[in-house]
Amino acid sequence: MTGRFGRVRRVAAVLLTAVVCQSAPARAVALPASAEQASGVVTWAASADRMGEGTAGEGYRLIVHTSVGGDDPRIRLSNAFGDRSLTVDSVYAGVRSEGAALRPGSNRPLTFGGARTVIVPAGATAWSDPLPGRLRAGSDLVVSLHTPAAAGPATGHWLAMQTSYTGRGDHTAEQSGANWTRTTGSWWYLDAVSVRPSRGVTGAVVALGDSITDGWHSTTDLNRRWPDYLARRLHTAHAAVQGVADEGISGNQVLTDGFGQSALHRLDRDVLSLPGVRTVFLFEGVNDLKAHTGVTAQDLIAGYRKIAERLHAAGKCVVAATIGPFEGRPEWGPAAEAVRREVNRFVRAGGEFDAVADFDRVLRSPRAPARLLARFDGGDHLHPDDGGMRALAGAVGLGSLDCARSPGDRPAHPAPVGSGAISPLR
Repeated sequence: MTGRFGRVRRVAAVLLTAVVCQSAPARAVALPASAEQASGVVTWAASADRMGEGTAGEGYRLIVHTSVGGDDPRIRLSNAFGDRSLTVDSVYAGVRSEGAALRPGSNRPLTFGGARTVIVPAGATAWSDPLPGRLRAGSDLVVSLHTPAAAGPATGHWLAMQTSYTGRGDHTAEQSGANWTRTTGSWWYLDAVSVRPSRGVTGAVVALGDSITDGWHSTTDLNRRWPDYLARRLHTAHAAVQGVADEGISGNQVLTDGFGQSALHRLDRDVLSLPGVRTVFLFEGVNDLKAHTGVTAQDLIAGYRKIAERLHAAGKCVVAATIGPFEGRPEWGPAAEAVRREVNRFVRAGGEFDAVADFDRVLRSPRAPARLLARFDGGDHLHPDDGGMRALAGAVGLGSLDCARSPGDRPAHPAPVGSGAISPLR
């Protein structure tokens, strides 16, 4: 059942009891990559990738949806794919009212090392100072930034499934949306937000994936990617792990760079650099099969093992999902299907992971197991619609995401995730 829900309601009165920030000196601060790590728990993230050319004098009003609530939010700006330093001379954060407009009194300046202007070196990221106040779970956070002299490759996330806004000149301090006259379906330069969570919340899960995790074929602007549904389940259950970072990139592969760096090559930036990560949920592999490069099951299994080994060495738990069906796509064929089934057998019983989620079983047709279930088909025989996204999130056992381990520990046995009940949205 696809289910149609009303628009996710705007959450009122976030960043409450905020202390008004004093103006910092009008100086720039350059933050090296070694200063990037923030404390707390990640509440939102999006995988960085190379965009088009940066535009001097451009402003961006970016809308992101939080997972876990907490105090003292911080944002991370990324110049990971830039070939020169990036100057951002004004950054504000507040809570959305509607469109590009903010709730009165919520839009406040962010600083970086006490300065309003930050210079992010090529290849680096920069965390802001904490913004005093509280940010609630399920909030539409608005981050406005201005790039006075941007040039060369920009860094961002192409497929946001969220409408954000752009405008010429610096209108970051304005709560009105009047000067934000253009829209964008991408996030620019912003790749993470963290909070200091309330007592009882101890960590976050990173969803490392491709276009299904990225949310393609879910409804734009309604936060119906499967990681969004998972975040709402975790919040409703008052789980210890409530932060959810969606690190999906459309077209991404486990083994080969192309649409973004491969899952193997982006672990440091997209996973290990994020604060408070306890568990990584790995759901990739179908694009390796679709690429027709002769990838074998053993190739993919070796890639999965390398990812698990690196994450376990860093003390992270790893939950792996089986690859979903895609017969009906032009890239499908009997050879690719054979590899998919062999890889899924390994995932289910390979013993390399702390838990397993059988997404293939959730998505496949019982009458034609190589095909996506018709009622979940977003229209291209690969990507699930909103109902399919919700079913994936509902199949994750929440307890599997609260996994304690020390660096170098290995799982004793792959624990099946099971088919957890689908919690109602609020």
